[in-house]
Amino acid sequence: MQDAVVETNLGIGTLYRGKVRDCYRLADTMLIVSTDRISAFDWILPTPIPGKGQVLTAISAFWFDWLARGPRPVAHHLLTTDVDAMGLPASVDRGPLRGRSMLVRQAEVIPFECVVRGWLAGSGLAEYRRSGTVCGVPLPAGLTAGSRLPEPIFTPATKAASGHDENVSFDVMAAAISAELAATLRARSLDVYTRGAEHAATRGIVLADTKFEWGRTADGELLLVDEVLTPDSSRFWPAAAIAPGRVPDSFDKQFVRDWLERSGWDKASPPPALPAEVVAKTREKYFEACRLLTGKTP
Repeated sequence: MQDAVVETNLGIGTLYRGKVRDCYRLADTMLIVSTDRISAFDWILPTPIPGKGQVLTAISAFWFDWLARGPRPVAHHLLTTDVDAMGLPASVDRGPLRGRSMLVRQAEVIPFECVVRGWLAGSGLAEYRRSGTVCGVPLPAGLTAGSRLPEPIFTPATKAASGHDENVSFDVMAAAISAELAATLRARSLDVYTRGAEHAATRGIVLADTKFEWGRTADGELLLVDEVLTPDSSRFWPAAAIAPGRVPDSFDKQFVRDWLERSGWDKASPPPALPAEVVAKTREKYFEACRLLTGKTP
C-alpha cells in the first residue's frame, strides 16, 4: 500500500487547510491538494486512508471534464491536474502532489451548500419520519428508508466553518444572495445532479444525494468549484443493493463511521486510531467507486 500524504507545507502562496484539502492561494489561481486525511462526525481522524486524495482528485477531474463536454456545458474552475504544467517554483517537491492536485481559477465561493437529494436517507429520512418533509419540502406519504423521491429536490445548507452545515429553506438562501442567483443555482444544481445520476446508473451506481459548491469570478462568471460528485460529497449506493425499506451501504467512509459507532468513542474527545482492517476496507470502497464511475483507478 502506498504511503499516505497527511499534510503539505509547500511554502508558497497563502495556505488554507481544510478537513481534507490543503489550499494555496496564489496570484490569480489556487492550488488544491487533496490529502489522505479523513473526517467523521466533524473530527479529523488520526489515521489517514492512503490514496484517498488521489481518488477524490481523479473523480472530480473526470466529472469536470465530462460536464464541460456535455449537451449543456458546465463552466468550472479546474485548469489542470498536471503538476508539471502548473508553473510551480522549482523548490516545490512535486512527488507528493502528483495525482492529488488541481490548479484552479480563483472564485468567490457562494456561502451555501447546494444539496440535491434524489433518494431518502440520512437526516432527510429522519425528518421525513417525523413530519413528512425533507428540509421543509413536503413529500408524499408512504415512502420508506432508501426510497426514490418522486423527483430530485434542492435543499440548500449554510456552509459552517466548523461543525455541521445547517439546512435552510430556499427562501432563506434567496434572501441572502438574491432570488435570481438562488434560482439559477437551484436549476444548475438539479441539472448537474440529474446528468450525474444518469451516468452513474449506467455504471451500476445510484447517486442518492450530493452537494455542490459554486463560485463567481471577478468578472461575474458562475463556476462549479471545489470537488464534484465524489464519495466525500455524495452518497453513492450499489444499484444491486437497492431494496425496499433499507438504506444500502455507501461507497465512502461507511466502514469508518460504523467502527467509530461501535468503538465507544464519545464524539466529544479526540477520536481513536482506526484499525488496519477498517482502513483497508474504506480504501477499497473509494477505489471501487473511482473505477466504476471513471473506468480507471489512480
